[in-house]
Amino acid sequence: MKLAISISGKKLSSPFDARFGRAAAFCIVDTETGKWEAFDNPALSASGGAGVQASQFVAEHGAEAVASGAFGPNAFDTLDAANVEMYLAPGNKAHTAAEVLEMFKAGQLPKAEAATHEGHHGGSH
Repeated sequence: MKLAISISGKKLSSPFDARFGRAAAFCIVDTETGKWEAFDNPALSASGGAGVQASQFVAEHGAEAVASGAFGPNAFDTLDAANVEMYLAPGNKAHTAAEVLEMFKAGQLPKAEAATHEGHHGGSH
C-alpha cells in the first residue's frame, strides 16, 4: 500500500507535520517494500483550498492512504471521493515520518471517519 505522510522536510527521518493541507511536504512510502519519495506540497502557499489541492496531489501520486494530524471537510471529502483512507497520527513533532510509518504498520493509528475540524484554518492551527 502507498501511504502519504505529512512532513516538514524531505526525508523519511523528517519531523511529522500534523497539518495536512499546509504541510511542507509529503513522504509517500510503499508499506510493503519500504521505498519512499518525498515531494514538496504544492498547496503550501495556496491562498485557499489547500486541503483540496493537497488531497488531489497525494491521490495523483498513487497514495492509497494518508497519515496526518487533521483533515478539514474539503480535504476529507476529496480524499474520500478518491478512495484514499485517512489515518490520524499524534500531532507531535517529536515523531518522524519513519515513526509514523511504524505506527501505521502496527495498526496504532485510528482511521478518520469524518473531518476533524471545520476547515479554513489558513496557515496555522
